[in-house]
Amino acid sequence: MGDNPLKTRTITLTCGKLTTGVTLRPLGGLLMLRNCSSPETYFQTAFRVQSPWTATDKDDPTKHTILKPTCYVFDFAPNRALREMVTYANQLDVDSNRRITDKVDEFINFLPILQFDGSSMKRVDATEILDFVDNGTSGTLLARRWNSAQLVNVDNATLQRVLDNPEALATIMKIEGFRALGSDIIENIVNRAEKIKKLKREAGDNNDPKKKKELTAEEKEYRSKRREVQEKLMKFATRIPIFMYLTDYREESLEDVIRKLEPRLFERVTGLTIDDFNLLLSVGVFNRAQMNDAILKFRRYEDASLEYTGVNRHASDTRIGLMDSTVPIEAMLGSGMG
Repeated sequence: MGDNPLKTRTITLTCGKLTTGVTLRPLGGLLMLRNCSSPETYFQTAFRVQSPWTATDKDDPTKHTILKPTCYVFDFAPNRALREMVTYANQLDVDSNRRITDKVDEFINFLPILQFDGSSMKRVDATEILDFVDNGTSGTLLARRWNSAQLVNVDNATLQRVLDNPEALATIMKIEGFRALGSDIIENIVNRAEKIKKLKREAGDNNDPKKKKELTAEEKEYRSKRREVQEKLMKFATRIPIFMYLTDYREESLEDVIRKLEPRLFERVTGLTIDDFNLLLSVGVFNRAQMNDAILKFRRYEDASLEYTGVNRHASDTRIGLMDSTVPIEAMLGSGMG
């Protein structure tokens, strides 16, 4: 660690060493890069960074300064980590009358679990942890996945394609909330993007305060308008899992279900016709790859729920329908959290 760990930085790589019985107080973070043989080994290793690190005041030995208020364990295999968490919490409390949720909830008071949520870190509760362990995802995370900006494309190229296609533009205006934005919202965003490019070229290397102020204002308005469009499209995307809940077809792709099997139901749920939906797909408004991933995780979570209730009518299915394709049922078993 060096003579003065407050002034130096050290990264230690270890293969099975320093996992038990060693106290390195300045250690502030740990990256788990391999599987551990047992929950005990996992948490003994994690406890290396939990060792308190304080300094005693030279003038007053009764006063102590906390030099390490927080410490972190980073694990890039969340399913494994959370499975170890549940197992260990259950082993620590052998009372068979207590619910596993209560045991995990008590344990994470001392070892909170943080999850990166797009732009920030949030604490995961006991229910979400158990969902992850059982299904590879949680209901909360699944809901956020369907309210994700990644499902829709609002880049300049996509918006230009919409603007160049009067039918696509008219279809966009059918989506709930778009009328309030105004029929010229897409054109406004595309034109503003071109104006920003022009201002940047004119500004060049000159630090003209007036030009910089105008550019900043245009960029702020551009981002605001684009975000409004994005939010309306995301709201539409959240209708898709509702449609999947209501329809009973699982082995066909969602596009086939919409077009051939349940067109009227889709229109009632989303407000768009099949032709409308096809048109938006053709101009790239929706991200097919991200929707395929979201649908796969939805099906996986749905299966776990059906098995829990004991009324899974799809247990004999051999394939699962995604947005525009189908995959073998085994694909759900190998799907991670992503």
